[in-house]
This record gives sequence, structure tokens and C-alpha cells, in this order.
Amino acid sequence: MVLRILRRRGIILLFLALAAVGYWEFRPHGHKVISVGYVADRSVMLWNTLAQVRQPIDSLHYGERVEVLREEGASAQVRASSGTVGWLLDSRLLMDAELWDKSASLLARARTLPVQAHGHTKTVSNVRAEPGRDGKRIFQFTRGTAVAVLERKIADAPPAADDNSQDEKSAANQDQKNKQEDWLLIMRTPEPSTAESKPAAVENSAPPLKRSSGDPVSSGPDNLLSGAVASDTFTSQIAGWVLARFIEFDLPGPVRDNASSADLHVVAWFELNRVPDGSGGDSPQYLVAGARGGEGQSCDFTLLRVYTWSAARKRYETAYIESDLCGSLPIRVSRGERGPEFRFAEAGDAPTERKYVMQQTAVRRVKGELPGDSAIQRKTH
Repeated sequence: MVLRILRRRGIILLFLALAAVGYWEFRPHGHKVISVGYVADRSVMLWNTLAQVRQPIDSLHYGERVEVLREEGASAQVRASSGTVGWLLDSRLLMDAELWDKSASLLARARTLPVQAHGHTKTVSNVRAEPGRDGKRIFQFTRGTAVAVLERKIADAPPAADDNSQDEKSAANQDQKNKQEDWLLIMRTPEPSTAESKPAAVENSAPPLKRSSGDPVSSGPDNLLSGAVASDTFTSQIAGWVLARFIEFDLPGPVRDNASSADLHVVAWFELNRVPDGSGGDSPQYLVAGARGGEGQSCDFTLLRVYTWSAARKRYETAYIESDLCGSLPIRVSRGERGPEFRFAEAGDAPTERKYVMQQTAVRRVKGELPGDSAIQRKTH
């Protein structure tokens, strides 16, 4: 009799213990919210427990808002907007509200900037809110991600990489002599196969995003990305700073060949216009900005080249060369009354704007307003 009573009590105690564990695991609905976060990866899995044997219960996607209910080491228990409660195994996949607002502001600014070049990531690349390795990570692009390049900045290079990315560590160790590194503000763009567009340089038109085939970026007056990525998947709505050495520029064939022969590091290029190629078609003519030397230079570019097509010789020729510049991005390209026009700021203590106009194959610098400046300003304001 006594043994039977003890067994019953043991069963009851075991049941109470299991009930307590279950309550502990699923009690967050009554918990105070610790903080609010936003998913910072393409997708993350919610799990029912932190135990070795666990089951997935939901999948969250980039930008989804969650309430953090509990933290256990590197993991966090969260409540999704759907009401589902589960565990994120790595809480670093969440952005806090302040960082999320900063990334949204950066994206809004990036979408107003003129595109300077297109390319793709050479490796897994951390996207940061500010240039430099100390900048907080807001996303991570996979290898081969198509991007538009918008700005360049330099930041101090640490003596040893303090970063979770093995690629960034090895990149820093390759050249300890560099005291500063180049960083690029980039935005993810649709894949070339989904972004076919005419590459003509037409004022007020959005730029085509096709690049991997060698076609150039066309240049409206501001070459804006606004609207060009709005219809793509959620990953298109991401902009941030990436180490410049992680980006491979997708140069058009003529630009690539001429730059290689001239030992020119291209930082921006544009299609100025198209001319008859002598065979019933047409050929683009290019403006190229570049520099020579390593990273950390104060000037975004120091050289300008204009490549024009010779229908008679069936080849590209260098129609304009200018060196010893200290130019700052962005370069803005438009089509004026007399032909293609472009402008940029020359760096220095008193920055001045340099303006150029191209007529047929002749390029010259002009002083004062370019034809149509007043009309462009009226549209801008």
C-alpha cells in the first residue's frame, strides 16, 4: 500500500515538473517586452525551444518587426507580428530600432543619388550603416549580388581586422601598409535578366540596370535609382557601405580594354550618346573617370577619358583626356541643346563645379551655366 502511494506521488510530481517546464517555455505572452527589433537577414527561422531536439515553427523575413521577450546568451525569444513566439538562435540577426531607422534613412538618401557604376560582389560582403569596419552591419550580400555604386569614402584601416567576416580579415591582412581603405555606398539592383532596358542616354529617364552583359549605365540628368528597384524583391531595398575591394565593376568591353591598356583604375563611367556604327546599327560613346594608385586617396578620381566610335576605322578612339584632376563623385550626365553634358565638383578647400559639353567628338570645358541649366534647376526645385 505504501509503495503504491509513493508511486502515485512520483507520477504527480513528474507531471507537475513537466507542467512547470512547459509553463517556463511558453510563458512569454505575459512577459514584459524587453525591446523591439527588425530581422536583418533574408530569412530567419523561429524554433520552439533551445534544446538540442527542437522544431521550426515559423520563418521571418528581412525587415519584419519582432518584440524581444527574453535573452539567453546569443539567442533571443521573440514574438512576431503574427503573434507566434519562438527562439532565434542568433540574436545578431536582429537590428535594434535605432539601427533600423538609420538604415531606412540611408536607403532613402541612396535612392536620390546618381548611379556612378554597376558591378557585383566578389565575395560574401557585410553591408554597413557607415563606412569603416566599426560601422554596424545592416545586411550581408552573397557572392555575385548585382549592385549600383553611388558614392566613395575612405576610412581608417585597423592594424588587424576586428570583424566576424573571414573575408574582411584576410583583406586587411593582405596589405597592412594601407592606413586607409576605400568604401563604396552601394544599392542592390535587380538581376540583369529581370532588368532589360534601353541603354540610351535620355533626359528624365530612369537608368537601365543591365550590366553583366557589358552594356553601360545610361545617364539621365541625375541617373536616379528611384523607382528602378521598387518592383524587385525585398533585398533590392537595401543600401549601405561595403569595402571597395569586395566589388567587381562590370565594365563595358571598350571601357575595360582601354582602361587595361592605360593602367587606369575606373571609378565611374557613363554612356554619353549613341552614333551610327557604319554597319546599320549604332555604338555607344563613353565618359570614364578613374585614378591610378592604391586605396586611401583623397580624390575620388584624377583622370577623365572620353571614348568615341569611329565609323570609318571601326574602332573606339580616345577623343578627350584630362589629367591632374581632384574630382569628387557624383558625376552628373545629361543631354543638352548642343549634345551630352557632364559636371562634377572639384575637391579642395573651396570646391568648384566643373562643367563640360560634347559636340560630335569634341569635348570642352565651359564656364558658367551650361545650356539648359536653368530648366534643370526649375525641374529640381
